[in-house]
Amino acid sequence: MPDLTADSSSEANEDVLTGNVFRIVLLSLSAALGGFLFGFDSGVINGTVEAIQSDFGAGEVVTGFNVASMLLGSAVGAFFAGNLADKVGRRPTLILTALAFMVSAWGSGAAGGSVPFVAARLIGGLAVGAASILAPAYISEIAPSSIRGSLATLQQLMIVVGLFVAFLNNYLIAQAAGSAANAFWMGFDAWQWMYWMELIPASVFFLSLLAIPESPRYLVAANREEEAASVLDSLGTATNVKEKLADIRSTLNDERRPRLTDVIQEHTGRIHPLLWAGIGLAALQQLTGINVVFYYGGTLWQAAGFTEASALLTNVVNGSVNVVFTFVAIALIDRVGRRPLLLVGSIGQALMLGVMAYVFATAAQGGAGGIEMQGNQGVVALVAANAYIAFFAFSWGPVMWVMLGEMFPNRFRGAALSICGLVQWLSNFLVTWTFPILLGSIGLGISYGIYAAFGVVAFVFVKLFIDETKGRSLEDMSREADAAA
Repeated sequence: MPDLTADSSSEANEDVLTGNVFRIVLLSLSAALGGFLFGFDSGVINGTVEAIQSDFGAGEVVTGFNVASMLLGSAVGAFFAGNLADKVGRRPTLILTALAFMVSAWGSGAAGGSVPFVAARLIGGLAVGAASILAPAYISEIAPSSIRGSLATLQQLMIVVGLFVAFLNNYLIAQAAGSAANAFWMGFDAWQWMYWMELIPASVFFLSLLAIPESPRYLVAANREEEAASVLDSLGTATNVKEKLADIRSTLNDERRPRLTDVIQEHTGRIHPLLWAGIGLAALQQLTGINVVFYYGGTLWQAAGFTEASALLTNVVNGSVNVVFTFVAIALIDRVGRRPLLLVGSIGQALMLGVMAYVFATAAQGGAGGIEMQGNQGVVALVAANAYIAFFAFSWGPVMWVMLGEMFPNRFRGAALSICGLVQWLSNFLVTWTFPILLGSIGLGISYGIYAAFGVVAFVFVKLFIDETKGRSLEDMSREADAAA
């Protein structure tokens, strides 16, 4: 792969200006609201697992599928969203995403059994998958490279804020009702209201999208250069708009719009090496088990001997750590770069997962397949879990999404994001669905040992196959990737 850290003359036309920063930040925040809903929709189920398992009369395998079903929808949504965005635009696809969030929020809370619940979660998954790739892509395509990493990291910040709000939402509603399974407002159960609260941010997301412009890179690909020029002028990121339009055009296929098959190199018939790098990043972000903590936090800590209230409160603490250390990523990503953060995060996650694996493996066995921590084991496990979340939050959490949004050439960015998004969400599904099975068969200790091993694999992968992308324009990276392929 090419060295993407060298200077390039085309930087003269872009990124010597920071542009209309206020407008760019507002547009980035509007797109990143999809990340908030991504986080909320992913985290809200955390506090409802036990309640829906009881209400629906579901066993371990069915419960695991109830939780993981959203991830199948996310895989489909991520795969099709990139291609749809290349055909109709980023903005219309994001608007459809907002509507899907609203339908899912209502349907999940109204479900009376596993089948309608899974259907609603699949719709939510389509929205989550689409938002996961479209928001960072849109932000990368409107932002100057000097602050592109920080702005694209807003997506991850909004994801973790969404997770935190979902955890807080679950905790407060469960406290008010006495339990997630108890009746709450208007005779409906507390767990139902946990889902319905998502209708508020989903409506805000929908309304905000009505005010954002289309991506200038998409407009050029769609032969709508006058509109692209108007958007670039409003963003103020190019010293010469006509030259910038020509620069973007030079990295696209003049004969047609981008399509999925563009990821295959014409002269070799092989998949572009950058796509393999993106696939590896997408899979490894999930295989270290981060979403086991976020989706099954309540179940995890109850299995470790915590009460329901204490487990839900622990989730709030976990969410707070996630938010705080995402700000660390925002501060560092455009200064130290993407690759160093990934390397440090890989080792940190592996070490903390190893500590958790040891504590869980050496704890005494409790009733109903749980464990009973002795002495300071509970404190050590909590500290290690939060340190693990901190390492993820300033590295693999935001950096993977930032790199996927910027590392691919303009001519197949949408297609590559679709494939990487599919891989990311299928990996997420695999880890999430198998955790209850692993918990019941091999226990917490060995399960976390497996996730720790993947942390080591992630370090080696980044060391061997990932190059730096900070400070480069999308067009420069497009040309270098094509030249090296």
